[in-house]
Amino acid sequence: MKVGVPTEVKSDEYRVALTPAGVRELVDAGHEVFVQSGAGLGSGITDEDYGAQGAAIVPDADAAFEEATLIVKVKEPQPEEVARLEPRHTLFTYLHLAADASLTQGLMESGATCIAYETVEDTRGRLPLLAPMSEVAGKIATQAGAFMLEKPLGGRGILLGGVPGVAAANVMIVGGGVVGMNAAFIALGMEATVFVYDRNLDRLRELDIAFNGRADTCFASTLEIEQRLPYMDLVIGAVLVHGARAPRVITRAQLSLMKRHAVLVDVSIDQGGCFETSRPTTHSNPTYEVDGITHYCVTNMPGAVPITSTYALTNATMPYVVHIATAGVQGAISANPGLKLGVNIAGGQVTYPPVADAVGLSCVSVDEALGVAA
Repeated sequence: MKVGVPTEVKSDEYRVALTPAGVRELVDAGHEVFVQSGAGLGSGITDEDYGAQGAAIVPDADAAFEEATLIVKVKEPQPEEVARLEPRHTLFTYLHLAADASLTQGLMESGATCIAYETVEDTRGRLPLLAPMSEVAGKIATQAGAFMLEKPLGGRGILLGGVPGVAAANVMIVGGGVVGMNAAFIALGMEATVFVYDRNLDRLRELDIAFNGRADTCFASTLEIEQRLPYMDLVIGAVLVHGARAPRVITRAQLSLMKRHAVLVDVSIDQGGCFETSRPTTHSNPTYEVDGITHYCVTNMPGAVPITSTYALTNATMPYVVHIATAGVQGAISANPGLKLGVNIAGGQVTYPPVADAVGLSCVSVDEALGVAA
C-alpha cells in the first residue's frame, strides 16, 4: 500500500504522524511511504532522516494525498485537507468528531474511510492510541496551570508547591483517567495539595494506591465539587467519554464560587470541553478570562513538546499503520475488533454511535457502510 504523511497544518502543531522507524517498518513490509518535505522538522526529523529509511520525499500536501491511499496524520484534518480526500483514501488520525459537526459533514462528503485514534480500543476496552497523548497532556496541564497562576500571566500569584511557612496551592483534578492521573503525579511532585475526583469508586481505590495516599481521592458528585471550588487555585478538567462529547462538570454560575484569578485548564476541550465557559485556544494565545477566572483551553497541548509527543504517539500507532497497510482496512478491522471501533466514518456515513448522537446524524454499522455482505 502507498502511505502518505503530510505536514500538520493546525495552528501551533509541530508533531508528525510517522517517525523514520515507522517508515522503515512499512518499507520492510513492502509498502511505499510518501512524506511531505519538511513534515518532520517540528519534531527534529529531517527529510534526509526519512529518505535514509526508504521514504520518498514529495514537495507538498497535494502530492502526498495524490500518491497515497492511506493518509496518516496527527490532528483532525483542516478544511484544505478535507478537500483533498477522496473515496479511495483511508484517513488515520485523531478526529474528535463529537465536538465538530462541520468536520463530520465534510468527511462524510469526501467518501473517505476515516479511522479515529481516540476510539480504537484494546482487548480490555482501553484506548491505546489516546493514552500516550493523554499522558503528555496530563503532565502539561499541571505545568501550564502552575505557570498561569503566576501574576504576570494573569494568575493569583501563587506558587503551586508553596514554601516552608506558606501553604501550597490547592489543585482539583476532575477525572481520574490517564490524563487525571498524570496531572496529579506532576502536581504532587510540585508539592501541591491535590484532590482527584471521579465517579468510579474502583478507579479511586486504584489511584489512592498509585499516589500512596498523598492525594485526596473524592467522589465526583456535583455538590462535592461545588463545595470544594472556593478553596481551589487550579482546576484541571480531564473528563472523557469514549468518542462522545465531554460532559460539563463546572458551570458558569459556579465560577463565582472560585477565587479571583484562579485557573481552569480544560484538557477535554478536543471533545467539546468539560467547563461551560470553555472555548478552544492555541499555544500562541492560550488563555482568556471569564468572570475573573483564567481559562487555558489549548486543543493540542501535546503539540508543545513535539519531540516527546511524536515518538510517544508513533510508538503506539505504528503497529496499526503497518497492519492496515498490509491487510487493507477490511482485513485489518476483521482481524482486530478494537480497530473496527476506530472507524467513525465510511462510505459517506457515520459509523460510530456516540459521534452520531453528538452531531445529530443517523448511524450505520461499519460493515454496512463498507458494503460488506452479512
